[in-house]
Amino acid sequence: MIDYDQMYQKALNYNVDLTTEQLDQLDIYANMLVEWNKNINLTGITDSEGIMIRHFEDSIAMLHYVNIPQNSTVIDVGTGAGFPGMVLKIVRPDLQITLLDSLNKRIHFLESVADEIKLKVNTIHLRAEEGGKMPALREKFDISCARAVSNLRILSEYCIPYVKTGGKFISLKGPDIADELNSARPGIGTLGGKVAALSEYCISDGSQRTLLVIDKVKPTPEQFPRVSAKINKKPL
Repeated sequence: MIDYDQMYQKALNYNVDLTTEQLDQLDIYANMLVEWNKNINLTGITDSEGIMIRHFEDSIAMLHYVNIPQNSTVIDVGTGAGFPGMVLKIVRPDLQITLLDSLNKRIHFLESVADEIKLKVNTIHLRAEEGGKMPALREKFDISCARAVSNLRILSEYCIPYVKTGGKFISLKGPDIADELNSARPGIGTLGGKVAALSEYCISDGSQRTLLVIDKVKPTPEQFPRVSAKINKKPL
């Protein structure tokens, strides 16, 4: 389904040199995404070009703007159809990837993709705020990441509790987040985070992206995350 030459070049633009095996894995992933999407809502993007750019390239770009050490533990919070987490695992098989989502149908899809392309990922069917309270997951990851439309004030409370002190929360956002970021700074601090870096760039279809890196500088107070109703009604 994907054009191997185009996909290879798109990744190379971010200094990612895809192997033939990785291109094969991305191609299988794309085909499964389209096929499964006929029965469950995974994505509104089902054309080859759109999948390559809006899903695969968009996920790969993260590796150009953030240095992720070898063998890091990464949790993709609200992973959906696996972006960026499953793509990161394909491109960086050394990473220990956990994919968390509240919808079991999506988790089943991701497990099927992982089996088909022969990659080991951890999948968890759970609401984000529930996982952030569990001792097995709370402050256990080097990196949490999310590619989400949620406001940063809300997203931070879902994601920062998973990160160990010294780790990072990476938020993949759209353009023009200055006001959103300014309003989120106090809550980020309350949760134990500190804004470390912000990168603005365009992917190859011209769409603007912002990648935000938040360092975890101290433990998250035990009362966070709150239940989702409180997070959404009264964001930090």
